[in-house]
Amino acid sequence: MSRRPSFPARLANGPAQPAARASTQPAARPHVPAAGHGMDSQAVRTRMVQKLGAQGVSDPRVLAAMAAVERHRFVDSALVNQAYEDTSLPIGLGQTISKPSVVARMIELLLAGSTDAKGRLGRVLEVGTGCGYQAAVLSCVAGEVYSIERLRGLHDKARENLRHFRLANVHLLFGDGMAGFAKGAPYAGIIAAAGGASIPAAWTDQLADGGRLVAPMVTATGQQALVVMEKNAGQVRQTILETVHFVPLKSGIA
Repeated sequence: MSRRPSFPARLANGPAQPAARASTQPAARPHVPAAGHGMDSQAVRTRMVQKLGAQGVSDPRVLAAMAAVERHRFVDSALVNQAYEDTSLPIGLGQTISKPSVVARMIELLLAGSTDAKGRLGRVLEVGTGCGYQAAVLSCVAGEVYSIERLRGLHDKARENLRHFRLANVHLLFGDGMAGFAKGAPYAGIIAAAGGASIPAAWTDQLADGGRLVAPMVTATGQQALVVMEKNAGQVRQTILETVHFVPLKSGIA
């Protein structure tokens, strides 16, 4: 895998943007507070994880990551009481934070690909940072996470939300996610939080051999479905899974 780029990173379609952190330190784990009785309580996240297990999420790495990340820190204060329900919630600018079950399902699919001896993914590209929640979960299961967002307001919100966690292995980028981030390629995994009529060629080009891509895509039926793409010996194999509902994939920055 190629050497990671230095930061600030300059994207072709936008100005230089600093990463959340750029460090050679080992992957960090989100801080887990002592058990309590409010939204900070580990017990609240434990109950959410138990429900995820009952829904079919079985990978212990995913369940541990979902238990570690405090989802309530990524939603507006008026919605905090719904933070650990299995529902998507608005985060502004017409975007949403995905359901915990969808985040867990997609990351579990991603981890079914190539991992290291410790069962961790290498470098991952996330398209659609949103509020930063999925990037925080990914930081628990990947060596490095490059997360790109096209909406300036959400990029800034994610930086603020993630500041608390001090994740040395998460790098936030502002730019057109449809172009990916070639300077960080190749990626062991690519995951997207928006779906279009096809998977951009830039994503499959930047996927490492043996890597796996998980994203929503509009199929021939006109509905979005979860798609898994696996790259081996330069060939890409596509598998279409269940119906999903994500925001449309758009190009450009705003």
